[in-house]
Amino acid sequence: MRWRFDPVAAGWALGLFVLLVLLATVGAGLGWVRSFVGDVLAVVWVHGLLASVAWLRPPTRPLIALAVGLAVEAAQYVNQLAGWQPASPVLRIVLGSTPDLLDVVAYLIGFVLACVMERRMAKAPTA
Repeated sequence: MRWRFDPVAAGWALGLFVLLVLLATVGAGLGWVRSFVGDVLAVVWVHGLLASVAWLRPPTRPLIALAVGLAVEAAQYVNQLAGWQPASPVLRIVLGSTPDLLDVVAYLIGFVLACVMERRMAKAPTA
């Protein structure tokens, strides 16, 4: 791993963050579409964050982004089994509170998109 700053990846990560916030607030009435698309984009966003600060051998960044999504889903499952719930409504929105197999499907789609981004970044000319 090499630490670095990639302004293009940082710009994508910032844009995805804004889109995720808009989905969580303005798109709150979109139901499962909002949550599914949000979960797909969350994995791509984590990949963008990693890409903006670190170079890792492909496909490490997409795998880490997928692992973050799956860890959140596993935490939701454990919390449900234990009867726990985040006290903060913001955390409930960001982390979710109900485990769902469709979330895992969304994370896998996000992983594929992150792999596509990874390939395009590898082919892009460096300055």
